[in-house]
Amino acid sequence: MTEPLIHLESIVKTYVMGDVEVRALRGVDLDIDQGLIAIMGASGSGKSTLMNVIGCLDRPTSGKYLLTGQDVSKMGHNELADIRNKVIGFVFQSFQLLTRTSALENVELPLMYAGVAGRERHRRAREALERVGLGGRVHHHPNQLSGGQQQRVAIARAIVGRTRLLVADEPTGNLDSRTSVEIMALFQELWREGITIILVTHEPDIAAYASRVVVLKDGVLRSDVEQQARDARAELATLPPPEVLT
Repeated sequence: MTEPLIHLESIVKTYVMGDVEVRALRGVDLDIDQGLIAIMGASGSGKSTLMNVIGCLDRPTSGKYLLTGQDVSKMGHNELADIRNKVIGFVFQSFQLLTRTSALENVELPLMYAGVAGRERHRRAREALERVGLGGRVHHHPNQLSGGQQQRVAIARAIVGRTRLLVADEPTGNLDSRTSVEIMALFQELWREGITIILVTHEPDIAAYASRVVVLKDGVLRSDVEQQARDARAELATLPPPEVLT
């Protein structure tokens, strides 16, 4: 039996705020392999903390976290940065694009940090933008793109390093309904191509496109259910056409 991509064992995360200890996670056990997984929960449930631990943005107070078989729970900052650069891509609600650089240059950034040469950087960034349907807008700046297109640039940036894991924090939170479905259709395509996607959301309609839904409450895993994902691509055909962008 092969190891899962992600193995969390008795994960506890405690924050000290003055004289008060806040236990954001209270012993979470979770295995994740290939799929599109939605993590849900009310504000204060621990879902964002869990995302930060999974994304190697924060270390657990105790417990074991294996990512691709490596114990990352005890790694130092430089080692975690290396793991993030090589294994994990991130997509955020606010896109996090550099406003004065083109879509192509935004997507190139992770490759620049990884030391990839210029010509190869350009080729791979252009390929990633084509993969998300923006091959014709590589030289556009963020202010020349719609919200959905900006999120596609962010997704291209997240996958350009050929990462196995994509962590998305409320990626449809700033988007209208149709654009949200378009982004979920893209996530489903990437999932079926072999990328594992962990999606933090508070919207049940968005979680319906996932293959598995994990629910947290008060830092504890309350439910973990596999489901038949709603087909976002098929649903797009039933929605009104988008406005034409000039």
